[in-house]
Formats: sequence, structure tokens, C-alpha cells
Amino acid sequence: MSPRFLAAPIALALVLGGCASRGELDISESGAGVTAVRTPCPTVGVPAGTGDLTTFDPATSREATAIDVVASMTDVRSTCNNDGASPQVVTNITFTVLARRARADGARDVTLPYFVTVVQGGNAVVAKRVGRVVVHFDAGQTRASTNGSATTSVDRSAATLSDEVKRRITEKRKAGRESAAIDPLSAPDVRSAVLRATFEALVGFQLTDDQLKYNATR
Repeated sequence: MSPRFLAAPIALALVLGGCASRGELDISESGAGVTAVRTPCPTVGVPAGTGDLTTFDPATSREATAIDVVASMTDVRSTCNNDGASPQVVTNITFTVLARRARADGARDVTLPYFVTVVQGGNAVVAKRVGRVVVHFDAGQTRASTNGSATTSVDRSAATLSDEVKRRITEKRKAGRESAAIDPLSAPDVRSAVLRATFEALVGFQLTDDQLKYNATR
């Protein structure tokens, strides 16, 4: 099952140069300006503590001998349409789930929930969907894998900085002058504007509180 976002008022964006708070300044004799390229495509990743899932039998036990299935999310990749022709920024995310079970008796299907979420400015969740992947174990086999995917579709215009903010970021700065030593992204209003247009697309297992606690303490 592949969840799909359609968050019309939301834009996915990277900070200049892929950095969370700073751009790169070229302070040469000819002048200076931010030289990094901004893209509307999101940073894609797996939040800490959500890339692994462990189930137990019985479910209330946390003993190593009661471990039933262990799964890991890996090989997370994304493709993004950044041609500028479409008003929507569509990002396709794919990943692989590697699983291991304790008992290798008959064939078995295990359904694992996962989430895809869009985070704005590093801490505000603005969209979330939950999907499921099914891992099939053949009879006699303890290991199996499957692939999952998700798609996000968001409004490109929301990722566009105002002309004034872009001018302040990219304006030339002459070497030797005080302005050449100042990062334009250090200005609170510029930093806030860029942060509002900074989004991440995060994927991971949809864990219970107990599963999150287990991952944090194991």
C-alpha cells in the first residue's frame, strides 16, 4: 500500500546549500553573494528511533527469548520533479524492509505499518499518512524482504521566497566592507522566511509508545 500526500498549501524545500541555517558566501574582489542553489525538493530521511521494529510473542514480554520478528528500514531513496513546469512538487520515496523471524516453520505474512510525514522548519508536522507493507516468509525461511513506497505532492509556490528576501540573500558584497562579513541568513526576518519554506519528508515505522521505548533502551 502506498500512501499519497496532497497538501496544496504546503511546499517542500531545502535551505540554501542543504544546510539548516547558513548559506555559502563568496567574498572575492568582484563582490560577494550567496552562491548555493535553492531547490523546492525536500530532504528525505528516517527519524532517529523509527528505522527498526521489533515484535514479541507474547506481545507483553520484552525478553530476548520472546522476540518474534525484527524488521529494519533501509535504502531510502527519492526522486523529485524539479523542472519548474508543474505547480506541484511531486516526490516519490522508495525504501526496502529487511525482516527476520524467530521461527522458520510454515509460510507466513507479516504486516508492518509505516508513516510518511512532512515536517516544516525542523519541528512542525504539517502532514502525515500511515501505510502498510507485507513481508512474506516462505516455509522454512527466517529472512525476507519487501519494498515500500510513498508519494508527496505539494504546492510549489509556497516554497518560493519573496523577491525582497531573495535580493537580500544574493546581493553582491564587496570585500573589505562590513556587509561582506555578515551572513544574510543571520538576519532574523530572512532566517524566519527561509525556515518557513524549509521542509523534510520523513519515513519510518509507525511504532507504539512501547516500541519507541524499546528502541531507545535496547
